[in-house]
Amino acid sequence: MNRTQPLVLGIESSCDETGVGLVRGTTLLANTVSSSMDEHVRFGGVIPEIASRAHLDAFVPTLEQALADAGVTLDEVDAIAVTSGPGLAGALMVGVCAAKALAVATGKPLFAINHLVAHVGVGLLDDRGTGRRQELPENLGALLVSGGHTEILRINSITSDVELLGSTIDDAAGEAYDKVARILGLGYPGGPAIDKMARSGNPKSIRFPRGLTQPKYMGTADEPGPHRYDWSFSGLKTAVARCVEQFEARGEEIPVADIAAAFQEAVVDVISSKAVLACREQGIKDVLLGGGVAANSRLRELTGQRCASAGIRLHVPPLDLCTDNGAMVAALGAQLVMAGAEPSGIGFAPDSSMPVTSVSLPA
Repeated sequence: MNRTQPLVLGIESSCDETGVGLVRGTTLLANTVSSSMDEHVRFGGVIPEIASRAHLDAFVPTLEQALADAGVTLDEVDAIAVTSGPGLAGALMVGVCAAKALAVATGKPLFAINHLVAHVGVGLLDDRGTGRRQELPENLGALLVSGGHTEILRINSITSDVELLGSTIDDAAGEAYDKVARILGLGYPGGPAIDKMARSGNPKSIRFPRGLTQPKYMGTADEPGPHRYDWSFSGLKTAVARCVEQFEARGEEIPVADIAAAFQEAVVDVISSKAVLACREQGIKDVLLGGGVAANSRLRELTGQRCASAGIRLHVPPLDLCTDNGAMVAALGAQLVMAGAEPSGIGFAPDSSMPVTSVSLPA
């Protein structure tokens, strides 16, 4: 197996995207994604059974397209990497079983990796084809914001040492967007709908709560509170619902754009402020923004402003690499191969609640 510039096939199926990517070292060769989002729209959220069946239908065509885009064959692949968690149990099972079948059929080593850490690994990719090996900066943090996760991490080693500094204690940010969009009648997925609507609204028209920012939760730098770097969005969602009910009770027209803008400002304000606080207090000088909600225009803007003011460099991958994809899985797999990590084998089971501190599953 080539451990200096390994050709790695990555498979992602943790939610509603079937992703297959191919990476050689740190050079992106192909990133093919098939989404089943349209099948979930009428339900207002991802239905696990529908997502799993969609993965079954999409996997082989997506694999074939990725190989064609990269101009390689399965025989040329050095290793296979697959998301083993966290995610929807049934959806994970489809990708893991497909990866195991490919590993057995081709004799290639298989790495079971963490979906969240893969969002960080994608920051190593060089999609310009220079072939230069990328290196993660020292004192690196990662802010992951998606429909299922909102977390701030310290990356001591991309292959072996990831530390969780803070996370949401209830809803993830993307989940809150979907629920509020439903309340406002904006449909699913909520993130793009609210982001678009908010541009014509006044974010200062309503002051929605910023969860876990009270002194009893924050504490001080010397005596941190129990949730200094954590988030909570369930109370914000409830506040939006009560606000809408009050307009309805008075017989007034609901100012959807203003509510969307005020809600979005509350989300991105508390995410960016706590992330920057964690980075400053933990000596983190570079932070990677990843996850589906990283596509949100206001989150990118405000986080960028606050990082710049704090002397922190913000790194944001291209939009198509922020959302779930196979390239990020292949990228982390390649890092594991280059670091000399042992393959996971085929005896592992997917773990829907796999902790972010577990980069990959051991043999």
